[in-house]
Amino acid sequence: MSQRTGGTPKAAGSGALESLLAFDSLEVGPVQLEKRRLLCPYRISTAGQGDSYQLIYSYEEPVFDPKEACSRNLAAMIAAQISLNYALFCRQIRFRGCFDATDRTLLREMAENTAREIYVNKILAPNRFITGLAELPPVSRGPYSQARLEFDDSAEDVKGGSSGIGTANAVGTSGTPNVGNWDTNLKRYAVLSSGGKESLLSYGLLEELAKKLGLEAHPIFVNESGRHWFTALNAYRYFNSIDGKTARVWTNSDRLFNWFLRHLPFVRSDFARLRTDYYPIRLWTVAVFAFGALPLLRKRGIAHLVIGDEYDTTQKGSHRGIPHYHGLYDQSRWFDIALSRYYKAKGWAVCQLSLLRPLSELLIEKVLVERYPDLQRFQMSCHAAHVDGGQVVPCGACEKCRRIIGMLTALEADPRRCGFRAEQIRRNLATINGTNLHQEQAGVQHLLYLLGKTGHGSPEVMKLRFDPQASPLEDYPKELRNSLIRILLDHAEGTLHHDKDSWRDFQPSTSMDSG
Repeated sequence: MSQRTGGTPKAAGSGALESLLAFDSLEVGPVQLEKRRLLCPYRISTAGQGDSYQLIYSYEEPVFDPKEACSRNLAAMIAAQISLNYALFCRQIRFRGCFDATDRTLLREMAENTAREIYVNKILAPNRFITGLAELPPVSRGPYSQARLEFDDSAEDVKGGSSGIGTANAVGTSGTPNVGNWDTNLKRYAVLSSGGKESLLSYGLLEELAKKLGLEAHPIFVNESGRHWFTALNAYRYFNSIDGKTARVWTNSDRLFNWFLRHLPFVRSDFARLRTDYYPIRLWTVAVFAFGALPLLRKRGIAHLVIGDEYDTTQKGSHRGIPHYHGLYDQSRWFDIALSRYYKAKGWAVCQLSLLRPLSELLIEKVLVERYPDLQRFQMSCHAAHVDGGQVVPCGACEKCRRIIGMLTALEADPRRCGFRAEQIRRNLATINGTNLHQEQAGVQHLLYLLGKTGHGSPEVMKLRFDPQASPLEDYPKELRNSLIRILLDHAEGTLHHDKDSWRDFQPSTSMDSG
């Protein structure tokens, strides 16, 4: 659905950041809205020549009222998220549609935050996808977004407002909620589902607690149009057969991301053939899925959006004087805080959270294997998965496959249960080491210890770690806090609290509110 209206990109300008300018302008919208679908044109222009592509989100049930202001506003925000990956590369981004002051604040702040993250973690850091750029000196002071964000003033106004949605350590927001406030039920939880161990465990925990606390768990899958959907397909088929609350959203966001890559002159033209475990440029990805799920939360009155993020995704760092989040901002606790504040400022009674923040990746795998084996067999983390005999199977050769095989073997579980072949298991166990695993260092150390490859481990990763910044106990909703921790302690080897740069044992039952 691409329509080209011109030729070659403009030559890069001068200066550290200006050399990254690839587009004079990017125009997003207006959205064409139907009851089950939104369509949004993306248009780029460089030196008077341009190209366009149409973004689509499609739902299996009616979720929008095209005549309603809140539906139009929500659809415009869903469609806008992908554009935030390109503020470093544009002179102007123009949003055409229904945006209030709260929306504009979020878009501006996340465009700047994402521009800095991409500059540090994709441009300054080694990146196999980048070619033809001279080595850039670090720019230690922002702004990093080169785009002037403009909003179509002729668009319908949606009343509301706030200031300071914020990234890390943000202050609260204020403002009048817009029209279309949401009615939600605090016992309803949506799980943003992908087939990975984190979303499987999140669903398993909520389903178990449903029997005791009267909760509802709604697995929501976002189906990208490309092969990445294979990662989720086995789990989706299973959930769709056992749980009538399962939902799927289809989008061609992956094709739009690739369309952008073809227009960035410093991205290798053969990017689609490179085998890596990271995306070439984008770092604002989870919001593309989270916002896409929101119409279902609104329709079903769901109060919590659960995203499966573990302990080590909430990180801060500095590269040559530039603060950043190691490219993990949209998996961090700060992302959940910022989005939850945004929802509140909009009058949408939704809280975004993870149930797994105190858990390491290895402990997540352990709980899933030991407590929910019927879910674990559908685990798929491989982004190069393929169909074999009607079933999706992992490639068995990428870093994610190596990591999953290592963890399952260390936990005395059988990797063949989720599709690995015996030969793949043997090969990966023979080559696994501390340099070819993308995991927190303590987790790598303990995994190798359990596999007998090193003489000492890091036992703290097998405990629940409550840290004031990364994983505070208070983040758990009160109504499920005690019951959830009791379940996790059936598998964890204790609990720790971070205090004055060290971990200390503590008893969470003495620190929890009743509930």
